[in-house]
Amino acid sequence: MTPTRSLTRVPALIRYSNPITRALLRAGLPMGPNVLMTVRGRTSGEPRTAPVAVAEIDGRRYVIGAYGEVNWVKNLRAAGEADVRIHGGIEHVRATELDHDGAKAFFGKTLPGYIARFPWIGRAFARLLFGFVGPEVLNDPERAAATRPVFELSPAPGEADRSDADKLPSR
Repeated sequence: MTPTRSLTRVPALIRYSNPITRALLRAGLPMGPNVLMTVRGRTSGEPRTAPVAVAEIDGRRYVIGAYGEVNWVKNLRAAGEADVRIHGGIEHVRATELDHDGAKAFFGKTLPGYIARFPWIGRAFARLLFGFVGPEVLNDPERAAATRPVFELSPAPGEADRSDADKLPSR
Protein backbone atom coordinates (compact mmCIF):
# COMPACT_ATOMS: atom_id res chain seq x y z
CA MET A 1 0.00 0.00 0.00
CA THR A 2 1.29 3.44 -0.92
CA PRO A 3 1.53 5.90 1.98
CA THR A 4 -0.61 8.99 1.63
CA ARG A 5 0.62 12.55 1.51
CA SER A 6 0.76 13.73 5.09
CA LEU A 7 3.13 16.70 4.99
CA THR A 8 1.24 19.98 5.19
CA ARG A 9 3.52 22.46 6.91
CA VAL A 10 6.66 24.25 5.83
CA PRO A 11 9.40 24.29 8.49
CA ALA A 12 9.51 27.52 10.54
CA LEU A 13 12.93 28.54 9.20
CA ILE A 14 11.57 28.50 5.65
CA ARG A 15 8.31 30.23 6.58
CA TYR A 16 10.14 33.07 8.32
CA SER A 17 12.74 33.48 5.57
CA ASN A 18 10.24 33.41 2.67
CA PRO A 19 9.44 37.17 2.81
CA ILE A 20 13.16 37.94 2.55
CA THR A 21 13.61 35.41 -0.26
CA ARG A 22 10.59 36.86 -2.08
CA ALA A 23 11.99 40.40 -1.80
CA LEU A 24 15.44 39.35 -3.03
CA LEU A 25 13.98 37.47 -5.99
CA ARG A 26 11.71 40.41 -6.88
CA ALA A 27 14.79 42.64 -6.83
CA GLY A 28 16.38 40.33 -9.40
CA LEU A 29 19.00 38.69 -7.18
CA PRO A 30 19.83 35.27 -8.65
CA MET A 31 19.28 32.53 -6.10
CA GLY A 32 20.14 29.31 -7.91
CA PRO A 33 17.03 27.46 -9.05
CA ASN A 34 14.73 29.62 -6.88
CA VAL A 35 12.10 31.68 -8.67
CA LEU A 36 8.84 33.41 -7.82
CA MET A 37 5.70 31.57 -8.86
CA THR A 38 2.32 33.32 -8.85
CA VAL A 39 -0.81 31.17 -8.82
CA ARG A 40 -4.47 32.06 -8.41
CA GLY A 41 -5.77 31.07 -4.98
CA ARG A 42 -8.09 28.09 -5.16
CA THR A 43 -10.79 29.70 -3.01
CA SER A 44 -10.13 33.44 -3.15
CA GLY A 45 -9.09 33.69 -6.80
CA GLU A 46 -6.47 36.20 -5.65
CA PRO A 47 -2.91 35.85 -6.95
CA ARG A 48 -0.56 34.18 -4.46
CA THR A 49 3.21 34.36 -4.90
CA ALA A 50 5.67 31.91 -3.38
CA PRO A 51 9.36 31.26 -3.86
CA VAL A 52 9.91 27.79 -5.32
CA ALA A 53 12.83 25.90 -6.83
CA VAL A 54 12.47 25.02 -10.50
CA ALA A 55 14.72 22.21 -11.68
CA GLU A 56 15.55 22.46 -15.39
CA ILE A 57 16.44 18.91 -16.44
CA ASP A 58 17.13 17.90 -20.02
CA GLY A 59 15.03 20.73 -21.44
CA ARG A 60 12.09 20.16 -19.09
CA ARG A 61 11.14 22.10 -15.96
CA TYR A 62 9.91 20.60 -12.71
CA VAL A 63 8.82 21.99 -9.37
CA ILE A 64 8.69 19.74 -6.30
CA GLY A 65 6.31 20.23 -3.40
CA ALA A 66 9.20 19.53 -1.03
CA TYR A 67 7.01 20.16 2.02
CA GLY A 68 4.03 18.16 0.77
CA GLU A 69 0.49 19.50 0.55
CA VAL A 70 1.23 23.16 1.29
CA ASN A 71 -0.93 26.00 -0.02
CA TRP A 72 1.01 26.76 -3.20
CA VAL A 73 0.78 23.05 -4.15
CA LYS A 74 -2.99 23.01 -3.62
CA ASN A 75 -3.38 26.26 -5.56
CA LEU A 76 -1.23 25.07 -8.46
CA ARG A 77 -3.11 21.78 -8.61
CA ALA A 78 -6.44 23.63 -8.73
CA ALA A 79 -5.35 26.32 -11.21
CA GLY A 80 -3.19 24.15 -13.47
CA GLU A 81 -1.24 27.24 -14.51
CA ALA A 82 1.03 29.89 -13.07
CA ASP A 83 3.28 32.81 -13.86
CA VAL A 84 6.95 32.15 -13.14
CA ARG A 85 9.49 34.95 -12.84
CA ILE A 86 12.51 33.26 -14.40
CA HIS A 87 15.56 34.32 -16.44
CA GLY A 88 14.67 37.99 -16.07
CA GLY A 89 11.12 37.70 -17.39
CA ILE A 90 7.70 36.36 -16.53
CA GLU A 91 6.58 33.18 -18.23
CA HIS A 92 3.05 31.85 -18.13
CA VAL A 93 3.21 28.08 -17.72
CA ARG A 94 0.90 25.12 -17.60
CA ALA A 95 1.50 22.81 -14.63
CA THR A 96 0.90 19.09 -14.99
CA GLU A 97 1.17 17.01 -11.84
CA LEU A 98 3.03 13.76 -12.33
CA ASP A 99 1.04 10.67 -11.41
CA HIS A 100 2.47 8.30 -8.81
CA ASP A 101 4.47 6.25 -11.33
CA GLY A 102 5.80 9.40 -13.00
CA ALA A 103 6.79 10.90 -9.64
CA LYS A 104 8.43 7.62 -8.60
CA ALA A 105 10.50 7.64 -11.81
CA PHE A 106 11.34 11.30 -11.22
CA PHE A 107 12.62 10.63 -7.68
CA GLY A 108 14.26 7.34 -8.63
CA LYS A 109 16.05 8.31 -11.86
CA THR A 110 15.55 11.88 -13.07
CA LEU A 111 16.40 13.77 -9.88
CA PRO A 112 19.43 11.63 -8.90
CA GLY A 113 20.81 11.94 -12.45
CA TYR A 114 20.34 15.70 -12.30
CA ILE A 115 22.06 15.99 -8.92
CA ALA A 116 24.92 13.75 -10.09
CA ARG A 117 25.81 16.42 -12.69
CA PHE A 118 26.37 19.05 -9.99
CA PRO A 119 29.89 19.91 -8.88
CA TRP A 120 30.85 18.18 -5.62
CA ILE A 121 29.74 21.17 -3.50
CA GLY A 122 26.32 21.14 -5.19
CA ARG A 123 25.94 17.42 -4.61
CA ALA A 124 26.88 17.89 -0.94
CA PHE A 125 24.38 20.74 -0.59
CA ALA A 126 21.62 18.66 -2.21
CA ARG A 127 22.31 15.76 0.17
CA LEU A 128 22.24 18.15 3.13
CA LEU A 129 19.07 19.89 1.96
CA PHE A 130 17.14 16.74 1.18
CA GLY A 131 18.45 15.11 4.36
CA PHE A 132 16.78 17.98 6.22
CA VAL A 133 13.64 18.21 4.09
CA GLY A 134 13.09 14.48 3.71
CA PRO A 135 15.67 11.74 3.18
CA GLU A 136 13.17 9.72 1.14
CA VAL A 137 13.58 12.24 -1.69
CA LEU A 138 16.98 10.66 -2.40
CA ASN A 139 16.61 7.24 -0.76
CA ASP A 140 13.03 6.02 -1.20
CA PRO A 141 11.38 7.03 -4.50
CA GLU A 142 8.15 5.19 -3.61
CA ARG A 143 7.67 7.15 -0.39
CA ALA A 144 8.82 10.42 -1.96
CA ALA A 145 6.28 10.00 -4.75
CA ALA A 146 3.55 9.41 -2.18
CA THR A 147 4.40 12.41 -0.01
CA ARG A 148 5.89 15.06 -2.31
CA PRO A 149 3.99 16.17 -5.42
CA VAL A 150 5.96 16.96 -8.57
CA PHE A 151 4.70 19.21 -11.36
CA GLU A 152 6.12 19.55 -14.84
CA LEU A 153 5.96 23.12 -16.09
CA SER A 154 5.53 23.76 -19.80
CA PRO A 155 4.80 26.90 -21.82
CA ALA A 156 1.10 27.68 -21.76
CA PRO A 157 -0.66 27.71 -25.14
CA GLY A 158 -0.89 31.21 -26.57
CA GLU A 159 1.88 32.51 -24.30
CA ALA A 160 3.40 34.56 -27.12
CA ASP A 161 0.10 36.43 -27.50
CA ARG A 162 -0.13 37.51 -23.84
CA SER A 163 1.20 40.84 -22.64
CA ASP A 164 2.64 41.35 -19.17
CA ALA A 165 -0.61 43.16 -18.28
CA ASP A 166 -2.56 39.94 -18.90
CA LYS A 167 -0.41 37.96 -16.50
CA LEU A 168 -1.20 37.45 -12.86
CA PRO A 169 -0.10 40.34 -10.66
CA SER A 170 2.33 39.24 -7.98
CA ARG A 171 1.55 39.78 -4.36
